Formats: sequence, C-alpha cells, structure tokens
Amino acid sequence: MIIDVCEKALKELYNFSKEILYLGDNIKDFRIEEFENNIGYELPIDFKFIAKKHNGIILAGTEIYGLSFSLKENSLDIVYKFEHFDVDNPMPSYFFPFSPDGRGNHYCLDLSKLADGICPVVFWQWDLEYDDFENVEVSNNSFVDWVNEVLIDWSKDIYNYDGTEK
Repeated sequence: MIIDVCEKALKELYNFSKEILYLGDNIKDFRIEEFENNIGYELPIDFKFIAKKHNGIILAGTEIYGLSFSLKENSLDIVYKFEHFDVDNPMPSYFFPFSPDGRGNHYCLDLSKLADGICPVVFWQWDLEYDDFENVEVSNNSFVDWVNEVLIDWSKDIYNYDGTEK
C-alpha cells in the first residue's frame, strides 16, 4: 500500500520538466542501512523507497537531501550531524532533517513516532526554544504525504509542468 502511494507520487513528479526538476541517481548500495545503524534509528519505508529511487530531489527550489560524499554539506549524514551536534539549538536525536526551507529551518521525520513503517513530518524552527518537543509543528502524517503536498502541490500552485510560471 505505502509503496503504491510512493510510486503514484513519483509518477506525478516525473510530469515536471527537467527545467525545474532534478532527480538524483538510484542508490544501489547499503548506505541508507549503514546510516540507520550509525544514527540508531530506522527510517520510514516511504522515505527509503523514494531515496533509493532518487538520491536527492529538487523541484522548483524545494530540496530533499541525498546521501553521498559528493553532496558535501548537503548530504543527509552531514546535515544530521550538524543539526544535532554543531548548532546552538540542537534537534533531538530522533528528528531527521531531510529538507531545508532556506532560512535555517528544516522539515524532519519524527523517528520517535515510527509505526507500521511510517512517521510524521515535523517543521523544526532553528530559532525557537522548545519547552517540549511534542509541541513541534506536525506538517504531514508521512513523508509521502509531504512529497505530495509540499513538493508537488505547492510547486503546481506556482509552476506548470513545463516549468513556466502560472
């Protein structure tokens, strides 16, 4: 079921012109599983499925980080380390930043709530001092829901599939 929803989202994504869409190559090795072991959390099925199909996605400026040495500071492992250990307001370890908003904030997977292979997406604001991490805004129920709304629908509000502005 979740894989079907992911494939449907990818099919919709493929309608966009390469003028506004970047799709990274497939991940054919075990770097995602190694990364999960390194951080001590399992990633949701929908995220892993889409990340293995495309190691990094950018649509009209909205980015999903990939996992590769060649991506340098935009690699998921580097971003995770930075946001948890090198900032003044670190995220809890179970927040997995996968998409920046361009202002220092990130959409994150809340890995503490992983159930049946999916978890909610939260919006982490770097400049807020959270009294309780339960108060971090939930933006979507799952990663693929986020892809459909934030990545695809919000892009379709501004752009045609051919990359021209509406």
